[in-house]
Amino acid sequence: MSRVRGKDTGPELAVRRAAHAAGFRFRLHRRDLPGTPDLVFPRFKAAIFVHGCFWHGHGCKKGRLPKSREDYWVPKIAANRARDAVKQAQLERAGWRVLTIWQCEIGAPDALAARIAGFLKGDFCDRQGGGDPLG
Repeated sequence: MSRVRGKDTGPELAVRRAAHAAGFRFRLHRRDLPGTPDLVFPRFKAAIFVHGCFWHGHGCKKGRLPKSREDYWVPKIAANRARDAVKQAQLERAGWRVLTIWQCEIGAPDALAARIAGFLKGDFCDRQGGGDPLG
């Protein structure tokens, strides 16, 4: 697990390229904000988290838990999900809008750029969850 990066991951780089190509400028990993969002758009008071499906417990194919050592993985992923919810709530209470982009949702760069543009311009609200593989 020491090789698992928290910054500059493949999915994060894809989101950054799409946002930049769409003409948006952003800051990276602002430590003064709850949860240290991956991309921060101060002009729009918006933050984007790019979550890996496995590490943050998404209910997709990539988010499946291992069959071995469930006593380790289930509480670990549950704690990650709880922390994510708390940090998102803290950001929202501070007046920030939050979008979570899952690793499995990163496909076509044009569609990703359109989704980011829609979020930043206020055209849609991110209230999607994801299945809960923990139960």
